[in-house]
Amino acid sequence: MRLLLAVTILFFMLLIGLPFWWVISGSFKLPQEIIAREPTLVPRSFTLQHYAKLLDASAYPTYLANSLIVGIASSVLTVTLAVPAAYAFFRMELPFREGMYRAILLAYAFPGVIVLIPIYGLFAQLGLVDNLLALIIVNTTFALPFSIWMMRSFLATVPRDLEEAARMDGAPTFVILRRILVPLILPGVAAVGVFAFISSWTEYLFASVLILSDANRTVPVGFAGIIGQYQIDWGLLLAGASLAILPVVLIFSFIGRAFVSGLTDGAVK
Repeated sequence: MRLLLAVTILFFMLLIGLPFWWVISGSFKLPQEIIAREPTLVPRSFTLQHYAKLLDASAYPTYLANSLIVGIASSVLTVTLAVPAAYAFFRMELPFREGMYRAILLAYAFPGVIVLIPIYGLFAQLGLVDNLLALIIVNTTFALPFSIWMMRSFLATVPRDLEEAARMDGAPTFVILRRILVPLILPGVAAVGVFAFISSWTEYLFASVLILSDANRTVPVGFAGIIGQYQIDWGLLLAGASLAILPVVLIFSFIGRAFVSGLTDGAVK
């Protein structure tokens, strides 16, 4: 049984890890080795020319900076709105609470392309076309429904006795939320932040329509422009893909500590 489990885990590790290894290792290969008829899993050559060309001869650093701005801002704004919204939906007695909650989830079920034209017309009137703020608003809007739903399970694990004890001591709702609930649901907050960041980092549809100038493009849109119409520089593409993966890996490694701690560790003394 243990052998079967180990083989299964190894299989999925290889299934997930090999594509990443292929991209990262390929970004350090010479062009001749990349396009060789017999592919090499372990690089036989080593070069940094693809990264040098990507960072010096293209606008990729600008795309990377724009994506970081949009991703971080969208993540922070989503967390800021999702936590109090989830608390209002699942902890407070509000009229038509269930109906509003179902309406939010229903809005998340529709694909974004349906509202692409209305959103473009609205942002054009507001002067937000070709503005990173437009992407931040759109990404936050589409990440919020699922984020609110995600926070529900974390809030359900926190005993109501903690809130009632704080209310008896005269603590207002905002203080209870900020000083008691948020530290206890920190893994949920981290999960929502990571989800919003990745959704924003990989978003292509609205970024390709709402952003017009090359100076405001994000990585998915700008990266697509690197692909030539008649010739593809595979080394350049592999280097760009490797750098695009790096921020997500760093985000996971930095926030991963929040997932280790217990939800209510040290809450009740």
